[in-house]
Amino acid sequence: MPKIPKPFIDFKEDFPEVSQAYFSLGKSVHEAGPIDKKTRELIQLGISCGAQKEGAVHSHTRKALDAGCSKEEIRHAVLLMLPTLGMPSMMASMTWVNDILDSE
Repeated sequence: MPKIPKPFIDFKEDFPEVSQAYFSLGKSVHEAGPIDKKTRELIQLGISCGAQKEGAVHSHTRKALDAGCSKEEIRHAVLLMLPTLGMPSMMASMTWVNDILDSE
């Protein structure tokens, strides 16, 4: 079981109704279309990488693994950033992804 960051646990405890609404929205969005779970998680990972949100990259890397993505697929998704967002953004994201993949 991956370690859930304390700020996220605190958010859930401090704002239970808001966190429930957040989870409900996420569930609804994921169920709103035909894209399979594995692909959805790679898309979410790509969005998190593009936004340069380290915590989200960590979270979506874990979720991609849980959805059945291989380490190679996850790293390839990050590598696809290179021509669009450049080397520094790709390298930062790869570092964050490897924080999780190397701990598996």
